[in-house]
Amino acid sequence: VIGVVIGKTDVRSFPDRKNIGTERYTFSFTIRDSPTYFINAQSWGREEYIRSLSESFRVGDCVTIENPLIQSKEAEREEKFNPVTPSGYKLLLSENHSVVKTSPCYDTDTRLLSLLHLPVKNPQDYYSLGDIVANGQSLHGRVLNVLAAVMAVSE
Repeated sequence: VIGVVIGKTDVRSFPDRKNIGTERYTFSFTIRDSPTYFINAQSWGREEYIRSLSESFRVGDCVTIENPLIQSKEAEREEKFNPVTPSGYKLLLSENHSVVKTSPCYDTDTRLLSLLHLPVKNPQDYYSLGDIVANGQSLHGRVLNVLAAVMAVSE
């Protein structure tokens, strides 16, 4: 699978249920290869492997994923922590079988660069900041998609 990384989580650790007293590490990222299709990839493993893999690329890089395990995603559970994707599947990367290679997007496919700036949500599924200010009380407690632009950055 070849795509541009459009999102990435930080490395996290969890107690390993199989080996009490040890930790398993994970991080996930989302890649896109067309305006319509993008998929989440998740990697689990030893701390050294996960940290090294996570540090090997960033959002905006093009990656080639070799030998991922393809799994059905559990929509309710998966999409609490990862972007909602149009696919019913996710990619699972393992230290022993999978390889992630990075390359400049212009070396791979210049069309991938343009995918970085496309929204991942339906354009009709956003609230503007003005809508939220005007209707804030009636929106209380709801999860919203917000479409906004940064106008300035300062101290």
